[in-house]
Amino acid sequence: MAELSNQLMAITVLAYLAAMVCYAAEYAFGNRSHIGRAATRELVGAGGPPTIEPVVVEAPRHRGDLVGKIGVGLNVLALLLHLGTLVTRSVAADRMPWGNMYEFTLSVSFVGSAVWLGVLSRKPAIRHLGLFVALSMVVLLGANGLIAYTPVGPLVPALNSYWYVIHVSTIILASGILLFGAVPATLFLIKAGYDQGKTRFPYPLGKHVPAAETLERLTFRLHAFAFPLFTFGALIAGPLWAEASWGRYWGWDPKEVWAFISWIVYAGYLHARATPSVKRTTATWIALIGFATMLMNLFGVNLFFEGLHSYANAG
Repeated sequence: MAELSNQLMAITVLAYLAAMVCYAAEYAFGNRSHIGRAATRELVGAGGPPTIEPVVVEAPRHRGDLVGKIGVGLNVLALLLHLGTLVTRSVAADRMPWGNMYEFTLSVSFVGSAVWLGVLSRKPAIRHLGLFVALSMVVLLGANGLIAYTPVGPLVPALNSYWYVIHVSTIILASGILLFGAVPATLFLIKAGYDQGKTRFPYPLGKHVPAAETLERLTFRLHAFAFPLFTFGALIAGPLWAEASWGRYWGWDPKEVWAFISWIVYAGYLHARATPSVKRTTATWIALIGFATMLMNLFGVNLFFEGLHSYANAG
């Protein structure tokens, strides 16, 4: 089962990569894109000199949609393979697959991908975001496999508690939603810059993405939903488990400190978003700073700091 999980992991990355290619094809050449519209026009003349006003003939409109739908189908396949990777890993370890950084990242990215498909089913118009979601999955899972891979093993004794399921599952769910939330947040800033006439990279990418208001509203809703979950997992369930395991609620462990930093930043984002005098772009930058602190907590703390939560290579 452990070997099957490793093989499914590799196939999962390839499936996300294939989905990314299809999303990219629709993004660049679909009939809603600038390139696609330019490529599907032809000038029709009646012989002799060209007419002053060209007649525009549109190519069949289903072509771009077909490629995009194939991308969604591959994304669903990748999600199922992703789930298979987690299930076989869990069976091989005879426990929930959350015992180390490799497994935690697998689980967080799975939630992010599932949330993306759930949102897409409700808002098909945002399908162009799939390119950036799939790219995030490929990068995150690829880095996870190269940097954080850990062979299957028993759970660290300190994690052997019912709080393991309560605390870690809540953090995984919240982190996965925040992971996906960083995608529309980034694209909102790009789209806002494009709408303001900025031409340097990456603002031209904003030409094909949904409206800035749609992206900003999606960003806020995702963060507003994830924040209470993160609050419970990090500041309530976490300290209660720490007291039961180590006899104290707070010990300035690096993981605890960075989790609190992330909570402060995300609270600052929600406060800024609710304050009329604060620009939406400013609030969104705060959300992305929060995401950076989450990545630091996920990778940096495990790899570069020693503490009671140093389980990067455990179990």
